[in-house]
Amino acid sequence: MGLAVTTTNTSPPALIAASSASRSLGRPLYHHHRSSISVSPPLILSSRICKLNFKISLPSFTKNAVCRVSGSQVKVEDGIDDESCELVNGVELSIGEGADTIDAYLFTAVKNNNGTGILFLSDVLGFQESSTKDFAYRIACNGYNVLVPDLFRGNPWVKHQPKDMFQQWLATQDPQRVAQDIDMAAKWLVDEFIAAGVTEKLGIVGFCYGGGRVIDVLAKDQGAHFGTGVSFYGTRINPSAAADVKVPVLLISGDNDPLCPVNLFKDIEKSIGKGSRLLVFEGRGHAFAHRPESPEDDEDAEQAFTVVRSWLQERLAVNN
Repeated sequence: MGLAVTTTNTSPPALIAASSASRSLGRPLYHHHRSSISVSPPLILSSRICKLNFKISLPSFTKNAVCRVSGSQVKVEDGIDDESCELVNGVELSIGEGADTIDAYLFTAVKNNNGTGILFLSDVLGFQESSTKDFAYRIACNGYNVLVPDLFRGNPWVKHQPKDMFQQWLATQDPQRVAQDIDMAAKWLVDEFIAAGVTEKLGIVGFCYGGGRVIDVLAKDQGAHFGTGVSFYGTRINPSAAADVKVPVLLISGDNDPLCPVNLFKDIEKSIGKGSRLLVFEGRGHAFAHRPESPEDDEDAEQAFTVVRSWLQERLAVNN
């Protein structure tokens, strides 16, 4: 019930228009256990490259991605102040070429876009899962450009499958291939935002499986392109990789999460980049922040998002 542990490691955004076929998305309902996000089938623009035109000298996104425009609306709950969140455009992209092509969603703030790109890594349910898109949307509507790649090449874990099949499914997801796909998505962001002079640093956010990959990406990047990261209850984290992270990371978990022992995160927090912080929410289980199942989960999910918003603002938006 609320934030139980807060520790700190003290050791040494532009208007984006996809095309006339693109539609703006409204502010999402944030009570996740009653989330109402729905995405209609994408409108495929198969005959031409989709151009995204930025008003503050952002690139046109025509170098390496064929765009498929998704026209979808997000319902807004009565009583929520819609002015608190900017409208967001949603575009479906294909990044890469041939057999190495991966799909992704790009969520971009329409007004007050700060030009900053954020790589968003999903849990095992994949980039099309509604809770993932909901959270990515919320980040984007605070002024960011959020890229959500398909880490599982169209074959995510499906809810309600027998749990004893999970390891069999996981074995079909080659870690090296997943890492290469993440690298390709990261390079796309670098090419479109950093190389174009739009922003100096990128951010990275991940849940569960994706939260663990956040650490891998930052350890490999060594602060070259990413300025910070947020890892929600990351799984399959390599502690030795965490020691190679050179930027501050926000680690978020619950103390009732059997997949993410708090002691492991405490150890990681001690060795990870300077200025990193660990937040542990009392009584919360796995995935509480993006897939809450109770009003209590909702309350702590909202608090966690508030912390994440401030974290990204202070370490990315202000400096960029």
